[in-house]
Amino acid sequence: MPELIKINHIAVAVEDIDAALSFWRDALGMRLDHVEEVPSQKARVAFLPVGESEVELVQPTNPDTGTAKFLAERGPGIHHLCLEVQDITGMLEQLKAAGVRLINETPQELEGRRIAFVHPKSTGGVLIEFYELIK
Repeated sequence: MPELIKINHIAVAVEDIDAALSFWRDALGMRLDHVEEVPSQKARVAFLPVGESEVELVQPTNPDTGTAKFLAERGPGIHHLCLEVQDITGMLEQLKAAGVRLINETPQELEGRRIAFVHPKSTGGVLIEFYELIK
């Protein structure tokens, strides 16, 4: 059975990263590691480390993305939970065998990692991302 390593990050959908930082960085005191454009996800992301995990503030840069649609329907808030795994392919196979609805049946490779999403209709309403570092 594939092993879960840790919560890699919690992604929070925001309309404006700079405005959101007034809480996360300025009021709460979290350290902002960096902000980067992520063209493959059509988003701008702020990375705020917390122990071995991080909070990611995700601002869509295109109205046709899942994050933009989430914001339009639900407003700002927790978008997804990312779990780091040792074997993402094995995890996806295990979930498929259990009848879990996947958004990505095979992992996508992005800049040193593989990711895949599980549909929230199979998880009780939570969008789950799996994350595996490429070694």
